[in-house]
This record gives sequence, C-alpha cells and structure tokens, in this order.
Amino acid sequence: MLSKLDRNLQFQQQALGLRASRQQVLAGNIANADTPNFKARDFNFAAALESALGGRSAGSLPLTMTASRHLAGDPSQRASSLLYRQPMQPSADGNTVEMDVEGAQLAENTIFYEAGLTFISGKIRTMMTALQGQ
Repeated sequence: MLSKLDRNLQFQQQALGLRASRQQVLAGNIANADTPNFKARDFNFAAALESALGGRSAGSLPLTMTASRHLAGDPSQRASSLLYRQPMQPSADGNTVEMDVEGAQLAENTIFYEAGLTFISGKIRTMMTALQGQ
C-alpha cells in the first residue's frame, strides 16, 4: 500500500527536489553578481525532471574527490548538468550574472515550487479524507 502512495507522489517529489536545487543555483548566481569572471549557471529543468523520473543518472555532475577524507556523495541527489547562461550584455569584468534575468528566473522558480507544494498538500489532504471515510 505504501508503494502505491509513494508512486502517487513521486512526480511532485522529484519536481520539488529539482526546484530546490535550481533555487540554490540561482541564489548562488545572485550572491556572486559582483564577483569578477563569475559565470552564471543554470540547468534545463525539463530534461533534469525527465532524467530523474526515468531513473537515469546520465548527465549528473561527477564529484571530484581531491582528498582521501572527502565523502563520495549520493549520485541520486545530484542536480542535472549545470550549463553556463549566455549574457545579453557582457560586462567589463567578465561576470555574466544579470540581476534582472536572475531575479525573474528566481521568481518563476519560486512560484512553481509553491505551486508544487500546494498540489502535494491537496493530494495528501484528499488521501487523508479517503482514509478517514468522510
């Protein structure tokens, strides 16, 4: 029975995890807006979600262990391949972060994340109602 419930919520679970990863990437871009030669990064959400749902780990970022005490990490928790964002207006210091683009992407991602939370909450509420027999 639990496997059916898990399968029912798997899509939203994967989507929320990827949205959280994307939020971190975008926040990192914004945090480095004044860092010379910093290159803005992002990933293709649709491709990452398709890969996560298909159980494929192709395209995930390999972790480099430069010391024997580094942890290997969990390959299933890695985000999709990060891509460099092409700037519309290159800056003199080589930084490709454009605050208006990053802000818009961050706002859009936040809206989709909150929508996913609302959807999953509704699904759980519906399941609870069905289990209680109301």
